[in-house]
Amino acid sequence: MGKAEEFLKEERKYYGKIYAEISFAIDNTSTFLSEEDKKKRKFIVKLPSIKNYVDIIEASLGELKQEGLRSIFKGDKYTSLVKSYKSDNEASLKQLEKCYSCSCLNCISLCKFESCHGCREASNIESCDHKKINVSKYTSFTIDLINSKSGRMDKYKVLATLEDCNKNKKYIILQNLKDFNDKYILYYDTGIHEDTYGEIKDVEEFDYILTTFEEVDV
Repeated sequence: MGKAEEFLKEERKYYGKIYAEISFAIDNTSTFLSEEDKKKRKFIVKLPSIKNYVDIIEASLGELKQEGLRSIFKGDKYTSLVKSYKSDNEASLKQLEKCYSCSCLNCISLCKFESCHGCREASNIESCDHKKINVSKYTSFTIDLINSKSGRMDKYKVLATLEDCNKNKKYIILQNLKDFNDKYILYYDTGIHEDTYGEIKDVEEFDYILTTFEEVDV
């Protein structure tokens, strides 16, 4: 097996599974969702990007098979074509990777949460009770925040965000990238131009958010 064929088969196996699982989920839930709900779901809107990618891979593999030994000298043509499409559609493909493991994928509940509207790039909802609270996790979400101990501006990794739809509040769990013991749980308000954060002064509310976070593997 040439390098081009090996690369294409690995991509087909990985993205083909994601495409099949998302398509299966859409087929299973579509009859229970309104047209408005379908328009809100990112994995429905972005599905054509991964379908096209899988189709391009399949077509390339078909041409490689037809060319036989001659493909050894033309393999890079197909690799370049596939990688070019993947690069041009990187954001959509990465988001669909997250949608594949998102709690929203097979959900048919009447959603009270922000759902896909509140989803950041390369994030997914890790846990949702369908009633009060859900927890989102992220691949590479960091923010700059003033360290209350040192007074310096430090970079923090976002471990998770939590949405409480009953209270209409969001929370964010942060960890200092220089000091893993330095963590914060704050109110989180997403704005058009910038996000804002606030201290949680209610002890019971703080403990509840901490307990909820600890129960989810992020």
